[in-house]
Amino acid sequence: MHKITRIELFPLRYPTQGYFKFFSDARGSKGRAAIIVKMTGDDGTVGWGQSVPIAKWSDETLETALIAMRDYFAPVLEGRDPSDIDGAHAAMDGAVAPGFTTGMPIARAGLDIALHDLAGKLAGKPAAALWGREASAPVTLSWTVNVKTLDEVEAVVAEGKERGYKNFNIKVAPDPKFDAALARAVRRLAPDTFLWADANGGYDPATALEAAPMLADAGTDVLEAPLRPNRISGYQALRKQRALPILMDEGVITPTEVEEFHRLGMLDGVAMKPARCGGLQSNRRQIEYCIAHDLLWLGSGLTDPDISLAASLLLYSAYGLKRPAALNGPQFLADHSVLKAPLRIGGGVAHPPSGPGLGIDVDEEKVIALMRQSGCDRLLGI
Repeated sequence: MHKITRIELFPLRYPTQGYFKFFSDARGSKGRAAIIVKMTGDDGTVGWGQSVPIAKWSDETLETALIAMRDYFAPVLEGRDPSDIDGAHAAMDGAVAPGFTTGMPIARAGLDIALHDLAGKLAGKPAAALWGREASAPVTLSWTVNVKTLDEVEAVVAEGKERGYKNFNIKVAPDPKFDAALARAVRRLAPDTFLWADANGGYDPATALEAAPMLADAGTDVLEAPLRPNRISGYQALRKQRALPILMDEGVITPTEVEEFHRLGMLDGVAMKPARCGGLQSNRRQIEYCIAHDLLWLGSGLTDPDISLAASLLLYSAYGLKRPAALNGPQFLADHSVLKAPLRIGGGVAHPPSGPGLGIDVDEEKVIALMRQSGCDRLLGI
């Protein structure tokens, strides 16, 4: 049995490109915040992970995630067997107790990913093999259309097409008229696309009931997160309306939420994100529940940089994702990868890495350089 001997954390911000509403914070800090995890085993083997807190989307910031990982989670993981991933999550539950659901799931995701990388390397097999699966098929990607005016749509879609994308997702809410016009514009420019509208909980219940049929008439295929997750009766009303398949995202952290929200008649499926639900272990069990109960599941992300993106690609490929994945890190992040060999992404598809663990090789010198370049090395003293 191996043991985790050391966990090191590297807070940093990846430079971004283009407009995306979630980047920048109240203090003017810009870039995609992340915490890279280096988890070392007793034989010197290293597993890498990555947490991606985002203050404008969740209640986890770069600073709070770093404190939780350093002062609460890392102490209970050091000395443990990295292959006991369920036991690691139980230990983290004991360090930061669950509230409505798992505590600090975005912070935990980076540690879970590092556990999978380290356990796979120690076993000499890819992380997907730990689940009895194989991740080899490429994942089709979806290009995000997030615009302030309709005049911008044509250029944004054209940029995606130039990079080989055939599928598009749109950011909507709070104005259903604007949103329907946006959907019509994208459908006209890409008539064969799988068109996925994501409101990020931005409608109120009455407006969502107005927006769903308008989006359906405009050619939208699914509506993600029309309401905040605590609007139970609102989700039930949308399901009864049947204008569009209703997917939940925010608020679904563990398989328990999927099961309970399904029983309550709140959803037709889930938009999955390992980065927001505590990592790969929780996410794969959610996928398994959806498959067993004939629910839609779509692959999504939190504009994941290289390490978290690699984990998502392995998961979605291993479970045979059938629809385009809204993994928009390649779209909105500038080229500052910390990997020695970049992920294979092009033509609107991304290939899962191969090899033991996550199948990636992290350049620690690049990690440290990016941490210093982004000025986040000062956070190591908090």
